Parts: sequence; C-alpha cells; structure tokens
Amino acid sequence: MKGRIHSTESFGTVDGPGIRFVVFFQGCPMRCKYCHNPDTWDFSGGTERTAEDLMREYDSYKEFLKSGGITATGGEPLAQPEFLAELFRLAKEKGVHTCLDTSAGVYNPDSHEKIDEVLKYTDLVMLDIKHIDNDCHRELTGIGNRNILAFAEHIRDLGIPVWIRHVVVPNITDKYEELFTLGEYLSTLTNLKALDVLPYHDMAKPKYAELGIEYPLGDTPPLTKEEAIKARNTIIDGIKFGLHKQN
Repeated sequence: MKGRIHSTESFGTVDGPGIRFVVFFQGCPMRCKYCHNPDTWDFSGGTERTAEDLMREYDSYKEFLKSGGITATGGEPLAQPEFLAELFRLAKEKGVHTCLDTSAGVYNPDSHEKIDEVLKYTDLVMLDIKHIDNDCHRELTGIGNRNILAFAEHIRDLGIPVWIRHVVVPNITDKYEELFTLGEYLSTLTNLKALDVLPYHDMAKPKYAELGIEYPLGDTPPLTKEEAIKARNTIIDGIKFGLHKQN
C-alpha cells in the first residue's frame, strides 16, 4: 500500500510529546485562510511512499526519538485512512507512540469505519478546532464544523486523549464570546489533556506568492503573545464555567 506524502521531519518538537518523527500527508479538503502549508492541498502532489519505507526512515532516527514517536499531520492525514492505519499499525508493532494531528474535516459520523481503524492504533489526537461557530467556521475554512465536533465527541467516547489546538486570528477568532463558548464546549471533553492557543502569523505569505496564490488574509497583523495569553485565559474561563454548570 502506498500513500501520498508531502515530506517528513526527523526532529519535530511541537507535534506531540517528546521528539517526533513527523509525516506530512499530501492533500487537504479544507482551505483555511491562515493555512501555512498551501503546498499540501493538492491530492495529486507529493511523493508515493509505503508505510514500510516510512518506518525504515523512522528507524534511522529512533535513537533520538525514544521519548517521542510518530506524528501524522498534513495536509489532512485522515483523507488517506487506509494508509494511515497501516502506518500506525506498524508503529504500534514496534511499540512506537502514535499521534494524529488532524482538523477532522473528512470525518462522517454516519460512515467512519475506516477512520475507526486508524483510531485503533492512535495513542493521541491533536485536534484543530478552527472556530466554534458553524457559519464562521465555514467562512474561515470552506466547510462547517459539525462533523469536526462530532469527531471530537467520538474520540471522547473512545477514551483517546486529545490535545486541542486553536489559532487566534485578529478580528476573526479573537472575540470574547466565541472564545468563552469554545471553552464551554471543551469542558464536555473528558479526554482533554492539553490546550494549545496559537497566535496567528503571516510567515507563509512568501509561499503563497511563490505558488501564485493570493494570500486570503491580506495585511491582517500577527497576533501578539500577550493577546494569545489573553485568549487562552478566556477559553480556560469558559472551561471552568462549563465544568461548574455540569456539577
């Protein structure tokens, strides 16, 4: 079995616990306005690789990865579920920790057998929730968020630990009410282990220019570290409020 892979990284430090071997899958159905990897969108791009080949590459770095494992990111790794399941299965046979970094835009709550096969071999999910409001999510990414939230609830029910990631973009995802509502929602995820609130940056602008793609957010300024901390505190307040209501 072969998958379409954009690239790999041998020393990932922000892609799950420890030092990770990171596999960037090629192809993504979402078009997030702040995406910093537009070169991963095209499903016909990248290079065909086998899961065995990727595991051999992992083995060449494994002495440096003892505290980490393998992270599948993208692009959207769940868009190639059979291949991803094979890669994670081989990893688990070697006792390697597996992390799925996903936006879950391809999840269908009515037909998820192939994704469930992936989840059988998944130790941790890093889930991007782009926006808590369905209509705003569609405006930001091209699709709504209902299936994404259904995926969050599915992995909760399966007991798979989740780290939530949320990018804060000025005038788009930085509104107090929406951040607080996101926190309330996260309070229902009993498998929540971490929350990463990431400040928007525009460092991908040259890549868009190189690809001949107009940068969707124009001159939107990067978010400051202080603003990101404030946004995270608002989400945390929402989590606390949600937990209080539940009790």
